[in-house]
Amino acid sequence: MRVLIAPDAFGSTLGATQVAEAMAGGWAEGAPHDDVRTLPLSDGGPGFLDVVQQSLGGTTVAVTVSDPLGREVPAAVLLVDEPGRRTAWVEASQASGLHLLGADERDPTVTSTWGVGQLLDAAIGERATRVVVGVGGGATNDGGAGMLAALGAGPASVLARGGLALRGAPDDALLGLAGVMDRLSGVDLVLATDDDTPLLGLSGTSAADAPRKGATPEQAQELEGALGHLTDVVGRTLLPAPTDLLTGRPRRLDREPGAGAAGGLGYALLLLGARVTGAVSEVLRVTGFEVAAAGSDLVVTATGRIDWQTLRGSVVSGVAEATMATARPVVAVAGECLVGRRETMSLGLAGCYAVADHSRELDALVADPVATLSSRTARVARTWSPAR
Repeated sequence: MRVLIAPDAFGSTLGATQVAEAMAGGWAEGAPHDDVRTLPLSDGGPGFLDVVQQSLGGTTVAVTVSDPLGREVPAAVLLVDEPGRRTAWVEASQASGLHLLGADERDPTVTSTWGVGQLLDAAIGERATRVVVGVGGGATNDGGAGMLAALGAGPASVLARGGLALRGAPDDALLGLAGVMDRLSGVDLVLATDDDTPLLGLSGTSAADAPRKGATPEQAQELEGALGHLTDVVGRTLLPAPTDLLTGRPRRLDREPGAGAAGGLGYALLLLGARVTGAVSEVLRVTGFEVAAAGSDLVVTATGRIDWQTLRGSVVSGVAEATMATARPVVAVAGECLVGRRETMSLGLAGCYAVADHSRELDALVADPVATLSSRTARVARTWSPAR
């Protein structure tokens, strides 16, 4: 049987390539007679650049950027030359990722996207005419103000001190924004995300995501107010306001799907003229997933946790949807599976297998993720692959 293993990363525990290798080893143990191919995938978060480079090649440019708390960390921009254009692939989580912080450091009131601006500046400095920014896995909630400051839109002392500091931003805090927009006017800027939350409101980024990044309910409300003030400053800075080309009406970028991605980093990228594309669909396209799936008898995907959020805008849901066109079965292996069979079947999965069903198994997964994932995959292989 021809098996395609196409996983996402297991959070910050294992990258997608490590997951694929562990699963391939487990499948070889459980069904050594099968032909197994691996195709690591990403949702635009950690590992995004590695996945893209494995498929497209290109050259990485090493840079040093600031992490969410201002400490220097190594990062890279991937450059891929194509006929008529140079594309720079940027993984925002290299500078703003939650995995860069210790558990006691997670505080979206003070974390900044300044380092993302440094990555974008490096990409433009390499004469890229198209820049694709994957924004998954962020630790910030500053509306992308830090990124704008790093590009020259305003003072770091006001914009790069975290989301809460934006409450006191003066009306002239973004006087350099128009110049930044002019600088990027010739660049096809792409916001790669499957997060369609708006910037503000009950379903906005502060309410929906800030608690996961360490904010208390009170801090989440304060961040909501701070981002609201940021949009007021933007509105007073950009006159006339951007208009919708179809209706001629002013655009409310803060309400657009994706504006709330990565704590509002999506909003700042939209301000700079970015267009939105699904991160998972973009990865599936560049990796040639549909062709690989069509040439397989079974597709096996994986992720750290399958929950209600996984049912849309994730690698698992993207793989399941894309595989439907090939009429091949898809099964998933997950660290934890927190939804029922009805939900996984509606997603298009023929099976969902958890590595950890009990607390002791979860401890084993944390202690030795490669061995436990490999062992679980071997059992799945014996279930799905006909014995010889």
